[in-house]
Amino acid sequence: MKYDHTLFLADDWKDYQLLDSGEGLKFERFGSQKVVRPDPQAFWMPQQPVKSWKADAWFDAKAGDDERGQWRRLNPKAPDDWPMEWKSLKFKARRTPFRHLGVFQEHSVHWAYAMERLKAAPYPTKVLNLFGYTGLMSLACAQAGAEVVHLDASPKSNGFGKEAQQMSGLQDRKIRWIADDAMKFVARENRRGNRYDAIILDPPKFGRGTNGETWKFEEDLPALLDGIVPLLVERPLFVILTAYAVRLSHIALAQALGDRLEPFGGRIEMGEMALPEKKSGRMLPTAICARWSPD
Repeated sequence: MKYDHTLFLADDWKDYQLLDSGEGLKFERFGSQKVVRPDPQAFWMPQQPVKSWKADAWFDAKAGDDERGQWRRLNPKAPDDWPMEWKSLKFKARRTPFRHLGVFQEHSVHWAYAMERLKAAPYPTKVLNLFGYTGLMSLACAQAGAEVVHLDASPKSNGFGKEAQQMSGLQDRKIRWIADDAMKFVARENRRGNRYDAIILDPPKFGRGTNGETWKFEEDLPALLDGIVPLLVERPLFVILTAYAVRLSHIALAQALGDRLEPFGGRIEMGEMALPEKKSGRMLPTAICARWSPD
């Protein structure tokens, strides 16, 4: 197994910009709205004073928890959800109680990669997207011609994904939107003998399944990786694994994936995912990932 260090920089957006960052905050444009959200990694100085940032909404985090809190709408005319695009995919951004806006924009590096690989395949392909959230990766894979199985524990998130499928004009593409616990679903797929050409995993640090099952990244990831290997076809196209807010290096993530995929050979790209900041040239790190391919 060959390992390569890579910077996964999401610089292919027209509808998103990181306008400024610093003092534990980030100032962003999502389509027609500008928002301010906490980001503990942005502990440098902002380009412009934070008080000069003119936002439509500002997320106030709870003490000791930058993921939960509430939004202050500074522009009374700013709607709760609004349209956005990435290339030809269309969806809605929306303010949530967990500071997210329905899209993890740094993942565009993986959407583009998956589309390129799937379009190049000379045969019909099938993709499993675990912890798929609102489904932009699933839409990208479907647009590239793959049959997609999208799984997330939240029926509400799946509903947003179906809405985006309609908005993107992909009603004729085959996407199964499934609300289930990832570990249980993978076990059932193994018993059924189903196989996939590519698998995407974007597990949270902590989560709950549809029936109250708990997910803890460091405890449960090894078993999940063991479970997905038998689901791969003899010659897979790719496997993508992303991690947020965990005390792990991308090297540890890559080597855990590499252990399981060693029989397939190939290589793993590993590194940080980041967003470029407008004008300054700085980068805001967002996550770590490991991406396997047979090359």
